[in-house]
Amino acid sequence: MPGCCCSPFECAANQQFNQKKVAQELRRYRQKGPGPTTRLLADGIVQSAPISGTVLDIGSGVGALTFTLLERGASSAIAVDASAAYVSAARDEASQRGRADAVRFVHADFVAAASELPSASLVTLDRVVCCYPSCTQLLEAAVAHTEHCLALSYPREVWYVRAAMGLENGQRRLGRNPFRTFVHPTAMIESIISRAGFRLSSRSESWVWSADVYVRG
Repeated sequence: MPGCCCSPFECAANQQFNQKKVAQELRRYRQKGPGPTTRLLADGIVQSAPISGTVLDIGSGVGALTFTLLERGASSAIAVDASAAYVSAARDEASQRGRADAVRFVHADFVAAASELPSASLVTLDRVVCCYPSCTQLLEAAVAHTEHCLALSYPREVWYVRAAMGLENGQRRLGRNPFRTFVHPTAMIESIISRAGFRLSSRSESWVWSADVYVRG
């Protein structure tokens, strides 16, 4: 993107998740609550481990999972997102919910800023893995920041999901939008996380998404 001084991923995220799109998502969240993957992850986390301490929410969006986990026992949260519009909307929502003091908002590409961020008891990535061209870099940085529990949702590795994402990427290409989504191999995701000393505790699937919770040990 001409004139952009941020990382390529951050520039693409800012274009994809602009103020108009984020405002629509925030209205939907306020009307209907958290989306399906957010609910699946929250339920899986509750079943896998007590929720306490700090949450590091990577790709936090409007804050749906952040606020859900604070309501379920987390004491504080660090919400990181590459979209400036998302960070602004989530910060406003935190103020409305009386949670402004409990959440630190960071506008950054997590992979680029990982060395500057602290570890957390619980690390979450809700519909974020699919946004990164290299899930290896993302997941290796995420597990390095995870003290106890890692929860993530990502597209299932099935033909109709690949077809749908291919169509969406084609439309973005025609519109000169650099943002892309990816279906990464499930086996690779599992391998990266398990090599870091985590075991799968919970997995829930919809037609499109897998929502996994891993715990250390």
